[in-house]
Amino acid sequence: MKTIWHNLKEVLINTFENLGLAWWVEIVTQNPRCTYYFGPFLSSSDATLASKGYIEDLELEGATGIVVNVKRCKPNTLTIADDLGERFDRKVQPAFGGQI
Repeated sequence: MKTIWHNLKEVLINTFENLGLAWWVEIVTQNPRCTYYFGPFLSSSDATLASKGYIEDLELEGATGIVVNVKRCKPNTLTIADDLGERFDRKVQPAFGGQI
């Protein structure tokens, strides 16, 4: 039953993403000056829950001035490094990447 739910959730997430209705975690850091997008997620609560791990990872990497915003959007670029004037397009990792 779990596999059926996970597969259905993946389909819903992909559908929401295509429609621009998926939830994303936007994290802006002051040092380095970057904006990161993590997602997509089916609900704001799923995104909020996942954001804790992303924040921990960024703190371990030494990022400071972290601001988190969970919102519906459809980012074109997943990492924007303002300090370098560059945009990095990380490989998109679905919220349930182990299911693909």
